[in-house]
Amino acid sequence: MDKSKILTLIKTKIADKIQKFESLIEETRASNNDTKSSMGDKYETGREMLQQEINNLQRQLNECLQQQLLVQKINGDPASKVQNGALVKTDKGLFYIAASVGEIIFENQKIMTVSSESPLVKAMAGLTKGQNFFVNTVSQTIKEIW
Repeated sequence: MDKSKILTLIKTKIADKIQKFESLIEETRASNNDTKSSMGDKYETGREMLQQEINNLQRQLNECLQQQLLVQKINGDPASKVQNGALVKTDKGLFYIAASVGEIIFENQKIMTVSSESPLVKAMAGLTKGQNFFVNTVSQTIKEIW
C-alpha cells in the first residue's frame, strides 16, 4: 500500500475542513454585524447566540489545525510496529494511525483514520505483526503493518 497517497488524502480532508470552518466563521461574523439594532434585549440575545456559535466553530477550527500539525509530522516510511503514521491491517479492518478524520476509501478499500489517543490505538500500541490485542473484550489480530 502506498501510505504517502493515503497521507495526502488525509491532509486534503483536513485542509477542506479548515476551509469550511473558516468560511462558516466569516459568514457568522457577518450575520452578527447585521443584527446590530437599537431594538433592545431581543437583539442582544440573538447576538450572544451568534457569538457562542462563532466560539464553537473556532474551537472546531482549532482542533482541525492541531490535526494538520500532527499529520505534517508524519512521514510515509514503512513501520514495523504499531505507531503514529502506521497503516495497520487487523482481522477487523484497516486503520491508519494519524488524525481521526473518519473513513476514507483508497484503492476500493475502507480505511479508518484514527488518532493515536483512541482506545483502539492505545490497545495495540507497540505491537507487531501476528500479535493479538483486545478492545472492549473483542480480540483482534494484527495481520500486516505498513
